[in-house]
Amino acid sequence: MTKVAILPEPSTEGAMMYRAVGGAHQALAETAGAALDALTAQLSAEESGTMVIVQNHRPDQFFSAQQQRRLGQLMERWRTSRDAGTSFPASEQAELNELVDAEVEASGKRAAAALADLGK
Repeated sequence: MTKVAILPEPSTEGAMMYRAVGGAHQALAETAGAALDALTAQLSAEESGTMVIVQNHRPDQFFSAQQQRRLGQLMERWRTSRDAGTSFPASEQAELNELVDAEVEASGKRAAAALADLGK
């Protein structure tokens, strides 16, 4: 049986995407279902039995509530600047980039922790 974890992951544009991870396979899509479908299409017949875990959007030890709030604030300011056709301050863009990178890293850590828990 292939154990599959589906985790939310913000895209570089700020939209929420979903990464399905199972064994050596992974897929990224706009919905959890689409990510699961894309992943299962990669599996062989021997790997096709699956167990799925979906991570919620709550703060955790990998990405805190404070980080989530700040990411939301910066994304809102970035969208406002984009929509108005104005420049987004470089210092805020750097902070936003750091938070996006931190959330991507947190997604990987969540996936590893979820898969490790399943192996117990």
